[in-house]
Amino acid sequence: MSTTDTIVLDGNSLTRAQLVAVARHGNKVSLAPAGLERVQRAADFLAAKVSCGEPTYGVTTGFGSNADKLLGAHRVRDELPGGNPHASEGTLLEELQHNLIITHAVCVGKPFGEDVVRAMLLIRINTLMRGHSGIRVSTLEALTAMLNAGVVPVVPEKGSVGASGDLAPLSHLAIVLLGGGEAFYRGERMHGAEALKRAGLAPIRLSFKEGLALNNGTAQMLATGVLALDSLERLLDTADLAASMTLDAFAGRSGALRPEVHALRPHPGQVETAAHVRDLLAGSTLVDIPYHLVPRFKSWSAEAWSEPDDQALSFDIGWDWVPVNQRHGREAFYSRFLPFKGGKKHQPQDAYSLRCMPQVHGAVRDAWAQACRVFDIELNAVTDNPLIFPDNEGAQFIEEQVISAGHFHGMPLALAMSYVKAAIPVLASISERRLNKLVDSATNDGLPAFLTGNEDGTDSGFMIVQYTAAALVNDLATRAHPASVYSVPTSANAEDHVSMGANEARHVLEMIDDLGHVLALELYTAAQALDYRQAMLNAARRLASRGGWQALAAKISNAPREDQSHHAQFVAEVQQLGAALANAEDFHAGAAVCEAHAILRQHIGFIHRDRAMDGDVRAICALVQQGAFRHQASSTEPSA
Repeated sequence: MSTTDTIVLDGNSLTRAQLVAVARHGNKVSLAPAGLERVQRAADFLAAKVSCGEPTYGVTTGFGSNADKLLGAHRVRDELPGGNPHASEGTLLEELQHNLIITHAVCVGKPFGEDVVRAMLLIRINTLMRGHSGIRVSTLEALTAMLNAGVVPVVPEKGSVGASGDLAPLSHLAIVLLGGGEAFYRGERMHGAEALKRAGLAPIRLSFKEGLALNNGTAQMLATGVLALDSLERLLDTADLAASMTLDAFAGRSGALRPEVHALRPHPGQVETAAHVRDLLAGSTLVDIPYHLVPRFKSWSAEAWSEPDDQALSFDIGWDWVPVNQRHGREAFYSRFLPFKGGKKHQPQDAYSLRCMPQVHGAVRDAWAQACRVFDIELNAVTDNPLIFPDNEGAQFIEEQVISAGHFHGMPLALAMSYVKAAIPVLASISERRLNKLVDSATNDGLPAFLTGNEDGTDSGFMIVQYTAAALVNDLATRAHPASVYSVPTSANAEDHVSMGANEARHVLEMIDDLGHVLALELYTAAQALDYRQAMLNAARRLASRGGWQALAAKISNAPREDQSHHAQFVAEVQQLGAALANAEDFHAGAAVCEAHAILRQHIGFIHRDRAMDGDVRAICALVQQGAFRHQASSTEPSA
């Protein structure tokens, strides 16, 4: 979707992609004529009922616990001798709507980002286009003009309980329309009236039910949630990419990714993740490599390499020969694999953080997909109260056409966000576990401890990168407790059960950033590990190609002396190892992994010796946030 495309709102067809285009890319909106006809019909119906004196909640009555108070024909204080000292402009009905907005704009905290507020405006406009809210066309057009002109109300983050919708934050939106509050305009924060003036707009006065139509609904939690889901979608693919780079760096096993395996437990996210990781690893010569080809890291020494180009390496390599008398009962294994123990353990399966990535990443994908289903419905739902049905045939009483209901209650969104909220630390945790395996010499299958040569004992390498990831995972886990299970009644117990969905969605949006940081740290670490793995294997290949079996044998411990038995067998087996290495093609990761690795290396170099890492960490976090790996990581074709 081009940033110049105008999105037509009809109340029925708004998509998450369109919301993101308006909120984050500044696309303009227009209003569908058919929708405006519905809006006008409802406004005319409401005006007619008011002129007939019909009692209507939120129009001729107070709100919430004041619903039993019917508005009179004039203000009580008008009867004072000398007149009303607090007289307001307009009628009581207009004052009711005006006061609703100005008294409800009481949020606290730092302002939401402009993308969230623009999304809130878009959602409010779209739901009002359904024609069940009683707002006038002129008011809806003024709200649209404010969005298109780039006037962004200041909406502090905290203050909604998620029923009756997002009353307080939505009042911060509407108060600017009335010439109050504060707004950002062209990056500058100012009084709402001044922002409207600079944009060439004028404040408005509210008519019947318009205050309620503007501030009664789920727009904050919906806007925040949709933007969070958009960011999470990219991170799901990034998590698969990071896991794939790590699996390549481990020279791991692909059996757990096979399609016939996942056909037996076909959870959609699991099947998709397995297929995606298979695609990312396509072309890899590291995955499923025979055990015996993989050397283990040894500390560099001046005598490690004889060739000039190899002397620049920051490592040495080695294997252990398995003596004949230690092969009893394992003959079948050693008929398939040569008797050399290098970096890879002789076992048929990887650790859970590698082997179970389809199940774990896939479950998070399913949580995301379920939330998307809920939020897609909500994007085109009517969420204010009361609801106006001017076309209900056979209605005898006003209550059959102006119906009080509970669509403002945010529990559908809150529970969907609780699901996602619990899933985020799960994805971060498995990423941190893979990172930890990479830096731990006891678990990294022959790579150097903390991924550094450290022959002088002075280098920490990637040790503290794992600390930061661990701290982030703990922080995410402690924030994952669901807000939706704690209802705190409001409005003198008239609103005795609320969703807290606004808090839930806000938490998720905030947590997305830290999830991205954890995945960035895994990519940063996996790239270093991958460089070591490829370099060590290719150094072994070069050694076998040009040094003869004797050069290779010098890297092998536990070899028998020439005068000992089995020496001839040892020589023959070393020659077989040399031939296998020499005849192998260049060892490299999957094509998509290689592309992502190249992008990373354009900004962050390989770490040969300890250096300041703060700049590296900022760079990799920025690359993930900016979507630099989006094409390589994507599990779907990019949208037009």
